[in-house]
Amino acid sequence: MKAETTASGASVAESVEPRAEAHAELRLMRSLLIGIFILMTTAALYFARAFFMPVILAFLLALTLTPIVRFLRKHGVPDVLSATLLVLLSVFLVASAGYLLSGPVIDLINNSSSIGLQLTDRLAPFKQPLERVMDISHQLEALTETAQEPNVQKVAVAPSGMLSTAASNIVGAGTSITIVFVLSLFLLASGTLFYEKIVQSFASLSDKKRALRVVYDVEREISHYLLTVALINTGLGTVIGLGLWGLGMPNPLVWGAAAALLNFLPYVGALITMLLVTTIALISFDTISYALLAPAFVLLCDLVEGQFVTPTVVGRRLEINAVAIFIAIAFWSWLWGFVGALMAVPLLVVIKVFCDHFDGLSHVGNFLAAQQTIVADEVAESNHKRAA
Repeated sequence: MKAETTASGASVAESVEPRAEAHAELRLMRSLLIGIFILMTTAALYFARAFFMPVILAFLLALTLTPIVRFLRKHGVPDVLSATLLVLLSVFLVASAGYLLSGPVIDLINNSSSIGLQLTDRLAPFKQPLERVMDISHQLEALTETAQEPNVQKVAVAPSGMLSTAASNIVGAGTSITIVFVLSLFLLASGTLFYEKIVQSFASLSDKKRALRVVYDVEREISHYLLTVALINTGLGTVIGLGLWGLGMPNPLVWGAAAALLNFLPYVGALITMLLVTTIALISFDTISYALLAPAFVLLCDLVEGQFVTPTVVGRRLEINAVAIFIAIAFWSWLWGFVGALMAVPLLVVIKVFCDHFDGLSHVGNFLAAQQTIVADEVAESNHKRAA
């Protein structure tokens, strides 16, 4: 009897070992396929950025304007009419902002060398502790130059084809902007057609209902977030522009627009805005103490917006942890430059909301969530269990 039991146990163990090995190989193969898919997707986004960038921007713009189209639809306005009016209004606002800001921005770029010299002269009293280090560096540079061969000539190659490169960049930017607005118009005017096509791809009625519920929930949360953040950033830029105008800063419209645009980059955008405002304020005002009022006002506005306004209006459930934000900004800025950096956080929110609606991807959404959001969710869940 004991021998039979031992034999059966040995046979079970022998049958379990191949299954465990098969499961391990399956997990390894799945991980390799996921890694290959991520690498191929990244390569496609990088090399085909001229196509993917305007398409994703169009989807984000359409999601931002979707709540307005939905509101007008409830009041009897057709989707085609509301979408056309909203896209035309967006084109008008972008064109007007570009026209109003182009002159001051070009002047700042052209005067960048003089701005640097004025800033250097203004900060001269603070450079005395560093003069010794600078002298040593100049001496090392002189020694390096004298150590070179005397017969070697330095050749400076002037860039060629600058006009053709600039012209091609302008044509490419115009094409991308046209794609963004035209595609967003079609997405907004299509109404619920996009959702109907998604639902039709499922066979059973329960899967159709679940897919429709998930799609509507994701679209509603993302569109509400994007529209709310866009309005908050616009308000922030308006307040900063008016405040800097009251302080006597030159070109307050430029700094208000910069604050609104750069606020899509949490932490980084506010720091860049403060550095720019500090630089211009130091060379524009007579005293340093008064010049520091401008960046102090920008810092105060950013603190109020980041700590009180956005968490109250948007809610803490959609907050993203700082590590994920910096990684996303670094990745998308490497991938698509400044435009990619601006899209980093909205795309993170899209990914987080999408992952929160699927049990298999909940760990990804949990990683992207802020710590206080996770703690609040755990407290709410424990309180609900206690009440039950």
